[in-house]
Amino acid sequence: MYQKRPFHLTSAQTDLPDQGQLRVIASSTEAVPIADATVDISFTGDPDSTVEEVYTDSSGQTEILNLDAPPVEYSLSPGEVQPYSEYTIRVSAPGYETITVSGSEILSRQLSIQRVFLRPLRENEPPDTVVIPDHTLYGVYPPKIAEDEIKPINLTGEIVLNQVVIPEYVIVHDGTPSDTTAGDYYVRYRDYIKNVASSEIYATWPRETLLANILAIQSFTLNRVYTEWYRNQGYNFTITSSTAFDQKWIYGRNIFESISQTVDEIFDQYLSRPNVKQPILTQYCDGKRVICPEWLSQWGSKDLGEQGYTAIEIIRNYYGNSMYINTAEEVSGVPVSYPGYPLRIGSTGEDVAKIQEQLNAISNNYPLIPKLSVDGIFGERTQEAVKVFQSVFGLTQDGIVGSRTWYRIQEIYVAVTRIAEGV
Repeated sequence: MYQKRPFHLTSAQTDLPDQGQLRVIASSTEAVPIADATVDISFTGDPDSTVEEVYTDSSGQTEILNLDAPPVEYSLSPGEVQPYSEYTIRVSAPGYETITVSGSEILSRQLSIQRVFLRPLRENEPPDTVVIPDHTLYGVYPPKIAEDEIKPINLTGEIVLNQVVIPEYVIVHDGTPSDTTAGDYYVRYRDYIKNVASSEIYATWPRETLLANILAIQSFTLNRVYTEWYRNQGYNFTITSSTAFDQKWIYGRNIFESISQTVDEIFDQYLSRPNVKQPILTQYCDGKRVICPEWLSQWGSKDLGEQGYTAIEIIRNYYGNSMYINTAEEVSGVPVSYPGYPLRIGSTGEDVAKIQEQLNAISNNYPLIPKLSVDGIFGERTQEAVKVFQSVFGLTQDGIVGSRTWYRIQEIYVAVTRIAEGV
């Protein structure tokens, strides 16, 4: 059973603290941004000593805050000292229940995004509290129970998809498969991957290491989706949050921006072997407390990244040279797939008109985004609207609709139109 380890700032941490960054984003449970919410931040374990009090803007976001964190070196090698600081975040707004998040993690030199969803105020409702447990590389969790990396799919009555599809949502069972008391959560696929990666690896690691680990997480997840693994056993969920059976997903946890960016760039990719249609069930372990010779070692992958290995070289180092990176044939839940080239000043046509139409719909909820004429011409006003969108949603503000911006526009458009339709 998981047990949270106590956190104490050592003399090294208090005398020579590094800094990380935090941005809090407040929305209603219907995903409408909440402006002018009060955000109080304190050290977890000392909730009465507020270190920051800030307010959200019209997009429901706070400014980026600099907060003390342990030295970055603590997250670059395994050890007994906690490599991140923990903060308690309390968010309140008129007409909404106050929510408290305890244990939000701050890593040195990394931007952490803490999203909170506030429920409408109702009488006799208990306060909403989220407690984030230890990161898996610091806390003690059950090791993965080994499985075959390729699942048989010729059993009578078995449900198997006919192609690899990126789902819009996965249903996460927050416990072991047989735990009937655990809740089930509908989670957007990319949000699920970002959550698991932020829970299982450190955002301070080399970029190629992040890529390799995220590819393993995605391939594992898509194997569960493709083979309908749990539904074929009579369950009504896609995957669990148990490290013994699947991967660690933590309700309400913060996400690190460097991990978020990486997932957005490669979310439709997974790992394959020749003549095998299903994504490979890429199991892994930390490589220190648990040794897994035929699986990816998380700490070992960090060392290889520091030595200059590319993501695919890291993958093949652990899973063999026959492994390669594949791309899913379909992405669910988006009105229009990325056209395959960026849209920028001078672009014209239906793809530009679609983006203009979607940005107009999004601006109903995010009024900082200017309204556009839907003329299919990517001019300066469209560029400015794209830059504002990118600013609001934490993207590079270049005014160009590349793959990451395209799919983020699609995601937010779907969310706000569902709100408008009352879905």
